[in-house]
Amino acid sequence: MQTAPKKVINAWAMYDWANSTYNLVITTTFFPIYFAAATKQAFGSDKVPLLGRSFVNSSLYDYILSVAYFIIALSYPILTSIADTRGNKKSFMRFFCYMGATGCGALYFFHGDNIWFGVFAFMMAAGGYVGSLVFYNAFLPEIAAPEDRDKVSARGFSFGYVGSVIMQLIGFGLVVLLADDPDFLGLRLTFLLVGIWWAGFAQITFARLPETKGKNIIKGNALTDGFNAVKKVYNEVKTMPVLKRYLRGFFFYSMGVQTVMLAATLFGSKVLQLDGTKLIITLLVIQLVAIPGAIIMSRLSAVFGNLKVLMGVILFWILICIASYYTAEYKIKGGDPEYPFYMLSVAVGLVMGGIQSLSRSTYSKLMPNTKDTASFFSYYDLTEKFAIVIGIFAFGYIEELTGNMQNSILSLIVFFVIGFVWLFTALKKQNELSTAE
Repeated sequence: MQTAPKKVINAWAMYDWANSTYNLVITTTFFPIYFAAATKQAFGSDKVPLLGRSFVNSSLYDYILSVAYFIIALSYPILTSIADTRGNKKSFMRFFCYMGATGCGALYFFHGDNIWFGVFAFMMAAGGYVGSLVFYNAFLPEIAAPEDRDKVSARGFSFGYVGSVIMQLIGFGLVVLLADDPDFLGLRLTFLLVGIWWAGFAQITFARLPETKGKNIIKGNALTDGFNAVKKVYNEVKTMPVLKRYLRGFFFYSMGVQTVMLAATLFGSKVLQLDGTKLIITLLVIQLVAIPGAIIMSRLSAVFGNLKVLMGVILFWILICIASYYTAEYKIKGGDPEYPFYMLSVAVGLVMGGIQSLSRSTYSKLMPNTKDTASFFSYYDLTEKFAIVIGIFAFGYIEELTGNMQNSILSLIVFFVIGFVWLFTALKKQNELSTAE
């Protein structure tokens, strides 16, 4: 196949520009800070009453995120079955886009005490984000030839980082301008703007991406068809020794990567006790560093191969976890963690976008040549989302159990080590098959 025209590639990448503002502004930067501050102001402490018990607000945030990802992961097989057999990917991508954008905008009305409303809006936003991504990712093998997928995937992530940085700067301006507002108006306006930005810029994507018709199969049950499709993909993956081992590694290292990205702000604010302005600036730097990081990793993969580069990056992530633990120890002993945190942030930025982009393109290279791209990418996203559910839940639970978030950070090393081992076996099997040929 040939790679689609530049106009189509850029339109596809523009969806990263549109929805990455949710991932940075809502889950990574502003909302974790706001959730902790607003609930503490509303309830007078870090303890939040919900479902008949009290939760540490940061752990509750982790649990809410886990539940949101769990619900949408369970619905993936059904949705992709419908998209593959009864409709087109773009329609479902549009639905989830609007659902997520509405959830972001609704967070404007969350004040800390209306906890159920905040939970519902946040879960809507998370569900819309992860739900639309399975259809967005499924377009990659349809618009890019195998030899161009690393480059096109990196282009999408690069667009996402640029767009999210611009929105973060706008939000930062609002926060500074309205810093004295007791109701956190600057932050809440930022949530509203994210929803408008997401839905607005997505129109470029929806206008230019090609229509991908389903198979026009209207008989059968979407529920059973969806899970049968997952079972079919699973059975096919089992016969592909490299892909099978790669997905196992991806599952475990994703637990670590996604949890670090989602919990970084809470770690900086609660454990290192850095003020909100410094955290926002730091996370802005992460996004800027992530752009060249994704490009560099794409080029390294062309020289050394995807699996070798991924293994090297995982080792780097392990070092980041160890350094984070000792940064917290340094804070406990009376040191100033500001500059060590800045260095950690630069390190995270270098590998954050690259590992996501390279993971996606590696999967698209290893998967078989098939028209059921949505089903295969549903399986990929299902793997990642269940990894997030386990990773972020374990992170919050260990904090509640031990009373210390730095123990949660250290525990992530286990996930990275297991992921590294599986990638090593995938590389070994790949080399054996190449030699046999």
